[in-house]
Amino acid sequence: MATQKDPLGTVIWVNGPVVRADTTQQAHMMEMVFVGKERLIGEVIRLRGAEAVIQVYEDTTGLKAGMPVFGTGAPLSVELGPGLVSTIYDGLQRPLARFIERSGPWIDRGGHFPALDRTRRWRFSPTAPVATMVKGGTILGTVQETLLITHRIMVPPRLEGRLSWLAPEGEYTVDEPIARLHTRSGEITVTMSSRWPVRMARPVRRRLRPSRPLLTGQRIIDALFPLAKGGTAMIPGGFGTGKTVMQHQLAKWSDADLIVYIGCGERGNEMTNVLREFPHLEDPKSGHPLMERTILVANTSNMPVAAREASIYTGLTLAEYYRDMGLDVAVMADSTSRWAEALREIAGRLEEMPAEEGFPAYLGTRLAEFYERAGLVQTLSGEQGSLSIIGAVSPPGGDLSEPVTQQTRRFVRCFWALDRELASARHFPAIQPVDSYSEYAQDLITWWIDQEPDWARFREQVVDLLRRDRRLQQLVKLVGEEALPDEQKLALHGARLWREAFLQQSAFEAVDRYTTTRKQLAMMRVLHHWYHQASELIKRHIPFYRLAELPVNERIMRMKLIPNEEVDTILQLIPTITAEMDALARSMQV
Repeated sequence: MATQKDPLGTVIWVNGPVVRADTTQQAHMMEMVFVGKERLIGEVIRLRGAEAVIQVYEDTTGLKAGMPVFGTGAPLSVELGPGLVSTIYDGLQRPLARFIERSGPWIDRGGHFPALDRTRRWRFSPTAPVATMVKGGTILGTVQETLLITHRIMVPPRLEGRLSWLAPEGEYTVDEPIARLHTRSGEITVTMSSRWPVRMARPVRRRLRPSRPLLTGQRIIDALFPLAKGGTAMIPGGFGTGKTVMQHQLAKWSDADLIVYIGCGERGNEMTNVLREFPHLEDPKSGHPLMERTILVANTSNMPVAAREASIYTGLTLAEYYRDMGLDVAVMADSTSRWAEALREIAGRLEEMPAEEGFPAYLGTRLAEFYERAGLVQTLSGEQGSLSIIGAVSPPGGDLSEPVTQQTRRFVRCFWALDRELASARHFPAIQPVDSYSEYAQDLITWWIDQEPDWARFREQVVDLLRRDRRLQQLVKLVGEEALPDEQKLALHGARLWREAFLQQSAFEAVDRYTTTRKQLAMMRVLHHWYHQASELIKRHIPFYRLAELPVNERIMRMKLIPNEEVDTILQLIPTITAEMDALARSMQV
């Protein structure tokens, strides 16, 4: 990024990440600037006459009045092009591997490296016809970025003209010309790289209604609280409830084409585990390394607080770029609570009037801007692409009534509430089904009914049964389970079967860690059939304890360990249930 030759102004006041500067040249709102002799990266966030307030994204220790401020004339932007996938960036899109080569595990203040490798040559295959009119989003050619991602080189948005020249197939760097456009303003050269402001959503042709689920292989999510491709979800939970593990599972098993994992302010040890584990994980669908379809944006709690605020927009813009290629992209943000805390600290430095619990009054607006960038869209090239956002929320003490959780609930349509008791009992995923919900279930009902006509009925039964179980548990604490009538004992037992045989999964068990849609539906059918048959026998006055002793119950508990390919083996439990219950009824002479 080129800077102005003469300083934009000089520093007059420093308060943590917030710097005030006396500008001698015209500054612009949201302009990216470099502060001090070390050229720390910052952004103009307020203008008052000749005074500019700058949010600095690096440690401001040592900054003092009189130091120069250099402008760039451009907003904070990211560089887009081949080479993004498999790379680990910080919140300002600086490749962390380059820092390791130069200074070990520390990020130098003012350190600047290009986001894309300038020396690597990519095999470009042209696809657009020369001498035709092209516009933003038109695909000029392709580059095989990784074995899993085919990178489409597109005309930058808002650019339109006649394609006068297209490079022949060959190897090029990201800075070498691959096309020329004849526009109204003259001849424009197009390369494989471009830039885009992080705070501005990339344009699309139109937004579409979500209609396809983002399949994760996690039964409680897919079958009960599904997330649509292009949807938004939040995972709230206190410390130790499994938010990060959940996002790791979703990143590994979801059927998204590309994963963008944003660590925005989580503890350093958690982010370290991500950085160490992800490069060694294997994509279960292709057998290739998972990093071949992953971009990591790392920003931990011990890094400058203002950088958390930028990192979430950096990751979103990278995700939108690949969505525009017609890919299904999933963004994991861990955690938006730390991002909101960064907003609170910066607002305090700016002496803004605080709202609830000290958060700025515009917290809801910022969260809305973040989640509204998700969606299923028709791209400028006419293809369908989706951007799904899954944000973890870390309420202090697990209090779901705190402001970040409540504000986030206004803008997401999928709520997966993690429960501390389930997590302590080693129940994974520790999602509390009674507190969770998905507003996408109705949008996806057509897709699910094509797979299983009775899906909606199965889902309604289990949700109602689990809610009834919670009410009965309060009664059990008072009088004990043995004092309940058989019908209520059956409800408790049926809910226990659903929890242990269906909702609970093991991330360490090869067969159980991922469940196909066909197997999920088969398991739901078996459990629904068991409960329906048992209810009929209870109405015929068969004692509940005899139902609980049936041998098929143990087989139902173990059906989740049956391989995904052997769905017929699971369905064979249905006639077994019928036979054993009929035999029980005959033995009781009913």
